[in-house]
Amino acid sequence: MVGRAPQDWSQLYRILLRLLCLLPTGLPVRSVDFSRSTDNITVRQGDTAILRCYVEDKSTKVAWLNRSGIIFAGQDKWSTDPRVVLEKRNELEYSLRIQKVDVFDEGPYTCSVQTQQHPRTLQVHLIVQVPPKISNISSDITVNEGSNLTLVCKANGRPEPLITWRHLSPSDGDFNWEEEYLDITGITREQSGKYECKAANEVSSADVKQVRVTVNYPPTITNAKNNEAATGKPATLRCEASAMPLPDFEWYRDDSRINNAQGMEIKSIGSRSTLMVANVTEEHYGNYTCVATNKLGITNTSIYLFKHDLPTIPNPVSEGDPTDHFNHKGPGTATGENGSPCPALSLWLMTASLLWLLCKC
Repeated sequence: MVGRAPQDWSQLYRILLRLLCLLPTGLPVRSVDFSRSTDNITVRQGDTAILRCYVEDKSTKVAWLNRSGIIFAGQDKWSTDPRVVLEKRNELEYSLRIQKVDVFDEGPYTCSVQTQQHPRTLQVHLIVQVPPKISNISSDITVNEGSNLTLVCKANGRPEPLITWRHLSPSDGDFNWEEEYLDITGITREQSGKYECKAANEVSSADVKQVRVTVNYPPTITNAKNNEAATGKPATLRCEASAMPLPDFEWYRDDSRINNAQGMEIKSIGSRSTLMVANVTEEHYGNYTCVATNKLGITNTSIYLFKHDLPTIPNPVSEGDPTDHFNHKGPGTATGENGSPCPALSLWLMTASLLWLLCKC
């Protein structure tokens, strides 16, 4: 259907008003000018709008019109919309109440009043505000490190909502991007996580939704330390790797893969793997290799298990040692500077003993 020109609408309303006897023949309809807004009423979508209009006396003829035609003529309702009723708190009020206002209700409304003196009109422009609502947002997505990524977030609302992207990561600080489309070139593993889209206008609280971005990358060994253990004791070797998807672990000794056998047990949970030896023997010492793999790559590292030698304690001399009398230092025992018996003193005693025996004879 071809739309009518503004002058065609004015002509149509002039005819309608005269048919209703609201305008005498020959008077111009200067107030039925829908390009002129004399009063604005702003209502939020879903609320009730009341368009005020008052008459001078009970005999006044009055009508409500909008672009679609006549809504009320006097007490007669021409509109079939059940949401529209007359608001009459007293005999001189002729206001229009529109319940559960929606966007299609927006536009100019005219209260036409025919008094005994002259006709007058009151034109009200109804503005309908709509709270922001996100209508389209990217789904959760998984990409490989180094790829380009575009996230989209679209929202409806009146006034048009402002869209803001934010990466929910402490490392990014107050990162904000005010666009429907968020472009990330050469995404890194640090840029994985949740991204929040916020659509806001002054009508009500913002609408917020989130997108989870998972970035796949090959494994990197982050923690692996050598260890030492004593023979006959248990030992544990640990290996940690950062990767997405989470890595699979394998352990090797020389060129042989280690399984859960021969007193060894492998446990891998998440990004960590441990090799446990229940009872270390001489054969367990040496070099081990931890291998971490996922669909994007492979990496490995060497971990050594060293032998831990316990300190030795010298054996004490027993009471029955036959050499004990040679080492005993009793009272009167002469010693040299280094603690050994003094040879000069021993020779003097032997000489004195021999002279005493000779003299006695």
